[in-house]
Amino acid sequence: MKTLQIVQSAYRCTIEEQDDPAIWFIQVLKSIGGDVDILLRGNAVNYAVTGQVVEGLSFGEWKQTYPAKIDQDLQQALDNGIKVYALAEDITQRGIPEGKLLGGIEKLSRQELPSLFEKYEQVWHW
Repeated sequence: MKTLQIVQSAYRCTIEEQDDPAIWFIQVLKSIGGDVDILLRGNAVNYAVTGQVVEGLSFGEWKQTYPAKIDQDLQQALDNGIKVYALAEDITQRGIPEGKLLGGIEKLSRQELPSLFEKYEQVWHW
């Protein structure tokens, strides 16, 4: 079953976890044979920015020794054949330069969403 995963909520659980749960789950689905792709929208388009540094977080004596590296997780998804789309309007609204986006991200306008949705049997929204 071909499924499009829309990720809109950004940086969910990334302080205490090593990844975004939605991105992790999508990759697990792919690894067991799922036919899944990703659409980043809203604040989640920030996931497509390369070179994010999230190291150095600490609370008192506790230090986050394995911070989330979501841009690398998305690159791994792309390398594994998962298509990653991002809404162009959301990228523009956040002032993200084209040169800072991961290679392989397919930008779409909101007007193109109905055509994209028709390609999938299910659409999940995170």
